[in-house]
Amino acid sequence: MKRLMSLRLKFLLFGVGSLLLTVSMLFVCHQLAAYILELRESPFVSPFRWAVREVIQQIGSVPAMAVVGVAVFVTIYMLLTRGTTRYLNELDQALVEVGLGRLDVRIPVRTADELGNMAENLDRAMKGLHSSLQEITGGLEEIAEGRLDRKIPAQTGELAKVSESINSMADRLSRSIEEERRAERSKNDLITGVSHDLRTPLTSILGFLKAIEEDRYKDETELRYYVNIAYEKSQDLKKLIDQLFEYTRIHNGLPLQLSELDLVGFLCQLAEEFVPSLEQTGMVCRVTVGRKQVPILADGDLLVRAFENLMNNAIQYGTEGKYIDIQVGAEEGWASVKFTNYGQEIPSSSLPFLFDRFYRVEGSRSKSTGGTGLGLAIAKSIVDVHQGQISVASNPQCTVFETRFPLAE
Repeated sequence: MKRLMSLRLKFLLFGVGSLLLTVSMLFVCHQLAAYILELRESPFVSPFRWAVREVIQQIGSVPAMAVVGVAVFVTIYMLLTRGTTRYLNELDQALVEVGLGRLDVRIPVRTADELGNMAENLDRAMKGLHSSLQEITGGLEEIAEGRLDRKIPAQTGELAKVSESINSMADRLSRSIEEERRAERSKNDLITGVSHDLRTPLTSILGFLKAIEEDRYKDETELRYYVNIAYEKSQDLKKLIDQLFEYTRIHNGLPLQLSELDLVGFLCQLAEEFVPSLEQTGMVCRVTVGRKQVPILADGDLLVRAFENLMNNAIQYGTEGKYIDIQVGAEEGWASVKFTNYGQEIPSSSLPFLFDRFYRVEGSRSKSTGGTGLGLAIAKSIVDVHQGQISVASNPQCTVFETRFPLAE
């Protein structure tokens, strides 16, 4: 706005200067006309005297001076402003080209006044804008070529939002691609794990059935022994298939049938149902509650499956400790359930992978411990779909699996 006022003042000064020059020239012309009229007759002066008299007689001296004054004023004003007007036209043309997208156009700086200062600032702004757009364009080209870690330098003004949006888009795209790769690796791992775990019992079943088919047994007792082993392996195979189906069904977004349930009564009933299994292994389950009721919103059928898997895991690996402790409590809007067994310590290197599919602490796929490697993965999936949390901690004295769920309002 200040520069615009200065430009207007400049043209006003041109107008005042033109007016003063016009008045001066009219005064000179008036004196010259009077002088010509006073001169004596001569061949050289007569034509001028006649012209002056004709003008005065035809239109009068005042209108004549007014016409001459306007013509002189316009002529002088145009002569004084011609350079500035031409410069303004040049700047206008440059700005038109910039408006059409040609940001490489250079705006000339021809004067040292406010107009030149404005042109210099515009030229600097265009250079900065062109440089910023080149950086953004170069970054986009590299991102398009697959370099998603390429960061566009921070910009200013509205371009800052553009660069931030592009960087954010590249980050999201990178995460999406990485998630897709993890999903592909996870799918391949799943196929590998399933193939291995299905093949192991199936091989045994086919081996014993082939022995029976070829009559490679001594008597009926050995035949029944072969049949019994094939049957047990078939049961293992069915258990693995059922657990795999259950895991996939939950992991792919099984719809929940939510209702309010009390974890205290829920866990006490679960402990009673496991009494036969506990007696077989010589173990005792102790339930400790922090308050009378701990209500949560949950799918009871799914939740009991998760707790059964945690209970089976505690029995399976905590036999040496003779006790399983279940602690139910609530604090800060969360319900907490802890399963504690007193068996061998889980190596710290295994803790991060304990809830992965087919992972076994013993580092092999042997069925000697009776697990399929899916129980804890299923438990975690069930806890996750309930917006809960599951964790494990282990030391030489005990191993604790803790689940947390939002309390019902």
